[in-house]
Amino acid sequence: MGRNRRTLPEELLLLALDPTTGTTAQPQSLDLGLAGAQLVELALAGRIAPDGDRIAVVVPRPTGDPTLDCALELLRRRGAPVRAVHWIGGPRLGLRQTYLSHLERCGMVHAVPGQMCGVLPTTRYQATDTAISREIKGRLDSAIRTGVPPDPRTAALAALAHAVGLGKHLYPGNEGRSSRSRLRDLIRHDPMGGLVAHAVMDVQNGVAAQPRRSPGPAGRQAAGARSAAEPARGVPMQPRRGSMARAVAH
Repeated sequence: MGRNRRTLPEELLLLALDPTTGTTAQPQSLDLGLAGAQLVELALAGRIAPDGDRIAVVVPRPTGDPTLDCALELLRRRGAPVRAVHWIGGPRLGLRQTYLSHLERCGMVHAVPGQMCGVLPTTRYQATDTAISREIKGRLDSAIRTGVPPDPRTAALAALAHAVGLGKHLYPGNEGRSSRSRLRDLIRHDPMGGLVAHAVMDVQNGVAAQPRRSPGPAGRQAAGARSAAEPARGVPMQPRRGSMARAVAH
């Protein structure tokens, strides 16, 4: 993959940047969206493909983008297709900062140091060329205005923007209500983007857990024995192998 073209995570982040304040809209859900955007970008590059509600690596060859290749390698190490909702719901330490730093190196944003409450150091990021952000949003505006099915990349960007809650940031107020509704409807134009966007929303709604299978007779007997011996206790979820958090931040 050449670096002359912006990736979906970069475009999603540029959409979320407020040109006035230099902050990102919907920061918590945006982290989930960036992880989802990586999956869509890898799919567009032909490296992964949907397998039901799971993601399978079909071509493990690197793309040339270090951050995407890190995600691709982690997916490959899993050995079997992984549920999109589990992948996106994993910890994402530093992913947003990784992309902000990359955009700064590319000259698309510049860091503005500051302080919170006059004490805590903060860093805001201002776009150096607002024409880039306008061009990205213009693609969404065109798809919303014309009703013509957009290309897969724009459709996926629209789906992710809706999933992370950027609709009110991009199309605020009552006057933007119809645009927000049409932004949501664009989710149907790209199957991979739709799969990932729904996974992002599922994580936010707390429905990311793997459906449990009903225990067999032996399992029910064992559970009954445990219940008789002591009260039921919640069992914490065990960390998954190959957690993306350790690698994506680098």
